[in-house]
Amino acid sequence: MGAPWQTHDSWRVITRAEEALGEPLAHLVLDASADVLARTRNAQLAVLLTSLVAWDAARPRLPEPCAFGGHSLGQVTALIAAGVLTLEDGVRFAARRAELTQAAADARPGRMAALLGASPEQAEQACTAAPDESWLANDNAPGQVVIAGTERGIDTAGARAKELGVRKVMPLDVGGAFHTPLMGMASVALHEQLTTTSLTDSVLPVVSNHDGLPHTDAKGWRERLGDHVSLPVRWHKCQQTLAALGPTTFIEVGHGSMLAGLAKRAVPDVTVTNVATPDDLTALEERT
Repeated sequence: MGAPWQTHDSWRVITRAEEALGEPLAHLVLDASADVLARTRNAQLAVLLTSLVAWDAARPRLPEPCAFGGHSLGQVTALIAAGVLTLEDGVRFAARRAELTQAAADARPGRMAALLGASPEQAEQACTAAPDESWLANDNAPGQVVIAGTERGIDTAGARAKELGVRKVMPLDVGGAFHTPLMGMASVALHEQLTTTSLTDSVLPVVSNHDGLPHTDAKGWRERLGDHVSLPVRWHKCQQTLAALGPTTFIEVGHGSMLAGLAKRAVPDVTVTNVATPDDLTALEERT
């Protein structure tokens, strides 16, 4: 993911992150094996770092943003971009968040599955077939929701979803039932971690995953970040809120274009683009 950026000035983000954590990180975005990236901490740091490199490169070429948002881990990227977290504190927090959620997943194993063509209401109804073992985890866009829970819970809820007419139940290759009550121990530990993490009020709002509303208060983010890992990601609502704030363009920064694809479905009247490599920067200037 990081190879296209290796000779770009914004590679300095990787160097700063390595200094903040006191460990080498460049290999995670250059030549790490699939086995290395299968570990939650490594995968999440790789995603965070490539997103931050892309943001650092794109920011000087953009007009003033009107708001920020990020999906799950991407919310940390958004808070760094908005100045709520420094890059160094954000990287340290993300590393700890990944460690704690993996520990919670090890203690209470689970998995996730996308329900293609389903509504959030169908997902929640399917999960009633396995109460306390399955939950709505992500409402991403029309027809794209994710459930998570125990092995038995997802099998049961998935079978019920098909009975309700859901087109396909697709297991996701992730290490746990993220954004559910199974992450409760991680949430408690993150609240403790956040008591010593420095956060600053932001000038521009960041839209929160759990309520889909824009926020600028550092104190509130201390609570929201702690709760975040055990609550569903209301990404569809986040996108609608961002669109209502009046931007002309949504810009996804980082590897791939999955969020751009979701935005085209969730808010089709907004122009959407992405910055994944240095080659995208010229096109970005032309579009904005």
